[in-house]
Amino acid sequence: MSQIVKPATVPPYRSRLTGAFGGGVLALFGLVLSMTIERAGAEEASRRLPAAATPAREPARLQSAVFAGGCFWGVQGVFQNVRGVTQAVSGYAGGDGASANYQAVSSGRTRHAEAVRVTYDPRVVSYDTLLRVFFSVALDPTLVDRQGPDHGPQYRSALFPGNAEQGAVARAYIAQLDASGGYGAPVATRIELGAPFYPAEAYHQDFMVLHPAHPYIVANDAAKVRDLKRFFPEFAAPAPALVGHDPA
Repeated sequence: MSQIVKPATVPPYRSRLTGAFGGGVLALFGLVLSMTIERAGAEEASRRLPAAATPAREPARLQSAVFAGGCFWGVQGVFQNVRGVTQAVSGYAGGDGASANYQAVSSGRTRHAEAVRVTYDPRVVSYDTLLRVFFSVALDPTLVDRQGPDHGPQYRSALFPGNAEQGAVARAYIAQLDASGGYGAPVATRIELGAPFYPAEAYHQDFMVLHPAHPYIVANDAAKVRDLKRFFPEFAAPAPALVGHDPA
């Protein structure tokens, strides 16, 4: 993947598009146009899915769950705007700690997925509701190893349950979605148990909030938060829950 010219305030970043891209205004225009076309197709998957038939039974204290669905900037941005979420951290899940860094994961050979660890208050929002939001607006769960313009196993759709209850609820909800036939194709989201989570580099945290005009955010991720507020106004938070400088 090639690099693109970007604002000086944005740390090192690859284009997320295959093929070579030059710098300058024409390259930036082409990037936005290509990503907009990709996003137009992805928007067809956005919808208000039904509530889970199997609700989560969780203790009344903070819980965590990990979700992967393409670029972690967008997934983090969605969950940061869900009421009851206290923190959503971008990171890597599915591989080991030695290779849990952006350069290695971007190779697609580390077994990691770009993922987001969501900490939430089940007295306000349940795990099954987070699944409902995730599958409704954060991704197209029928795609295998890709979302929008991003391709490779690091962009797979996956759930990393933190306990047996989350695993059971996740399996039940995926089965419910498949039985409904609403997507027209099987849900490809994988359930991966026992995978540790490693926070990503600081420059990836709160990326959508800090860089709302970044071409990738505009073309691919901003619409996900708009869809959250449009389809689930009752779950939308008044302000995003920010990571700040301590994602550990």
